[in-house]
Amino acid sequence: MNTTDKEGDKKTGERVDIATAMRRASAQLSELLGCETGSVSSVKATDEGWSADVEVVELEKIPDTMSVMASYHVALDPEGRLMGYERTKRYARGQIDRR
Repeated sequence: MNTTDKEGDKKTGERVDIATAMRRASAQLSELLGCETGSVSSVKATDEGWSADVEVVELEKIPDTMSVMASYHVALDPEGRLMGYERTKRYARGQIDRR
């Protein structure tokens, strides 16, 4: 059995760097949901691995400012494998946060 993955980790059990965690969060969620990811809006290390917020295009519309987007909070293990996800909000692509 091969202990390395296609991204070239040196050995199993090693924590990936933040850039790799970001790419893996986006790619794995996209594959699981069958939707295009828009961006990763946050990534942070946790005691259990990594935590990230990923923006996803849930429904493509024309014009694209009317596309339905969603923000998902995902949990990754230290090696960057997706352990869980939760949709936290849905919004139109052209919508601006009012804080």
